[in-house]
Amino acid sequence: MAIRPITPWKLRTRTLELGRRTLVMGVVNITPDSFSDGGHYLNPQAAIAHALQLLDEGADLLDLGAESTRPGTQSGPAPAVSAGEEQARLLPVLKGILKAHPKAILSVDTYKAATARAALAAGAEIVNDVSGLFWDSEMASACAQAACGVILMHTRGLPNEWATQPQLTPDALLGIVQSGLHASLIKAATAGIASESVVLDPGYGFGKRGQENFVLLSRQQELLALGRPLLAGLSRKSFLGKALAPLHQGSPAAVESRETASLAALVAAILNGASIVRVHQVRPAVEAALIADAIAAEAQA
Repeated sequence: MAIRPITPWKLRTRTLELGRRTLVMGVVNITPDSFSDGGHYLNPQAAIAHALQLLDEGADLLDLGAESTRPGTQSGPAPAVSAGEEQARLLPVLKGILKAHPKAILSVDTYKAATARAALAAGAEIVNDVSGLFWDSEMASACAQAACGVILMHTRGLPNEWATQPQLTPDALLGIVQSGLHASLIKAATAGIASESVVLDPGYGFGKRGQENFVLLSRQQELLALGRPLLAGLSRKSFLGKALAPLHQGSPAAVESRETASLAALVAAILNGASIVRVHQVRPAVEAALIADAIAAEAQA
């Protein structure tokens, strides 16, 4: 069982303490095509109401995304969204949440520097970049200039490549994730992003195929050697659905049937060193995190 160090996370206007208890990040997808709830909250008022509900249920922070990065399905990969369209979806929701709940801590899930700048100017505290600063050459400097919190995710390849990537051995997988996150840390430091502003995300499902995600989860604590706290986003991921196939006539469980599996994975992530968990359903996650934290506290004691 991993021992999480108590670590300050410096955001744009405040600092959070990570490691003493698990923080729960609620997901707000302002998209027509996200794999889990695409289209449910594309309307700004629906998205704002959903966000405020997640805060009421105990979310410590919210992650707002206006472009899906889901891998290709039978209908192909998610279509690219322009920065203008992304901001048109995102900014009214971000502003509406802060108007209703001025102290809310908001993260923006984007790999585009222009969207990051606009969201930070509108009050976001954190940029959550699934590319780890590598898909937009201006993202690192945008985050450095704003002195915001940064979540650096590891992504292996591009979404349209994920389904055909070769399987990796456990050691090769961990090596690729560690080296990729290390490269992101170097890119961040070179741009002037403070180490205290960075959280790392192993990127479950992002270029990891099926069983590889369980390998990564079982060895997640090894990533603490990189020196920064970890965020785990496991909620409703397809590899959980595939693991549930024996209960669904051999077919992967549908998205809406993955909630219990998501909680099981969440507990495993916390016991393997995650300080933040990113979830779609907040209240059950808050309850599960309390139990996992109690187990971890006794183990550390």
